[in-house]
Amino acid sequence: MSDPENEAASGRDRTRAHIVSVAAGLLASGGRDALSTRAVAAAAGTQAPTIYRLFGDKEGLLDAVAEYGFSSYLQDKKASPLADEPVEALRAGWELHVGFGLANPALFSLMYGAPTPGRQSPAAVAAFRMLGERIRAIAAAGRLKVGERLAADLVHAAGCGTVFTLLALPEERRDPRLSEVARDAAIAAITTDAPVVETPGPAAAAMALRAALPDAVAALTDGERHVLGEWLDRLAADGSG
Repeated sequence: MSDPENEAASGRDRTRAHIVSVAAGLLASGGRDALSTRAVAAAAGTQAPTIYRLFGDKEGLLDAVAEYGFSSYLQDKKASPLADEPVEALRAGWELHVGFGLANPALFSLMYGAPTPGRQSPAAVAAFRMLGERIRAIAAAGRLKVGERLAADLVHAAGCGTVFTLLALPEERRDPRLSEVARDAAIAAITTDAPVVETPGPAAAAMALRAALPDAVAALTDGERHVLGEWLDRLAADGSG
């Protein structure tokens, strides 16, 4: 016996997915200006109130489109395994980020082109989380010479700046060396060739231990991990200034 409530939810999910797919196509062909609620509704064969009911507002629709496009791109790239060495994994992440931006300029601009303090699209949050995981792996290996957040912000800024700079140029003038030089400069600014924990001083050891702290679930309480994390952050910052 069918469940009317489940059938209704499935119908909403199908409608939502259809609208997002249609909106992603409009974005790719016409840019952000093509994503008016009226244009999306007409292309999807629905009404504007349906969009507001399913997404809350236009920003909700834009967030859903960005998530859809970014997830689809990552799915296509899953055949490429990550490097085992953490710095090489960061290099691979850079190439993924720049490749995504150049292949999807309108989508990249939707995610990063109009920053608002205190607000990021869920897709941009997911991308930054992936970057943070790569930075933490470098810290855990003892090869990070600045704090994790500073390292992630620097790589993110350099990567986005590289993409927008290349997108502003005609394709025939885009020199791939720009991305390579920017990548190598960013990585050199945050990493060492040898594990920094082999050198004397508390800062390097604090960075490595800070990266591993979330794994200390059994040994420490939540409060203890929080306090220790603050101490390690202070030690790491004192040594990287």
